Amino acid sequence: MKWVGLVKAIRSGRPSVREITGPLQFRTFQHDFVPRDPNVKPKKYKYPQVYDPYGPRPPPSDKIVQLAERIAALQPEERKQIGPVLAERLSHPKLQRVETDGMDLGSQGGGGAGATKVEEKKEKTAFDVKLEKFDATAKLKVIKEVRAFTNLGLKEAKDLVEKVPAVLKQGVTKEEATEIIEKIKAAGGVAVME
Repeated sequence: MKWVGLVKAIRSGRPSVREITGPLQFRTFQHDFVPRDPNVKPKKYKYPQVYDPYGPRPPPSDKIVQLAERIAALQPEERKQIGPVLAERLSHPKLQRVETDGMDLGSQGGGGAGATKVEEKKEKTAFDVKLEKFDATAKLKVIKEVRAFTNLGLKEAKDLVEKVPAVLKQGVTKEEATEIIEKIKAAGGVAVME
């Protein structure tokens, strides 16, 4: 029957959508919200005091209970010895101190304070040259001197000088650092060695 209507529609010229597909399906919107009855009291749920994701555990064996009682009966000095003896007996690896020499720990202090003392004892071989300030009238001369020993372009050298205080060169020898400081001083700036 459906095919007959379709064939008639096609032969007659221009068929309508309804003739081709038949009656369209539609559904009215039905919301899931059900208004709450104001006279009904809300349900009270009993929550467990402690949430255990693994569910209830079986009770400990009698051996474990007896062992716990014996440990509780020991003197505090003897209880302190249980941990190291168990670690040795069960062959747990010993915790080793992590060396922080040469690491920058920032503001933590902790192990970094000891590392700086060790560094002060060693003879420093590499120095940084830092531009502290410069005379405003001698800005061009300072930029030229910075360009001479850093191989920077004019714009980069100008930006570096304007970001005072700024590190001009890193990891240079003491002689080279003093030479750079003298040149900057002659140009009208103040540089220091770090």
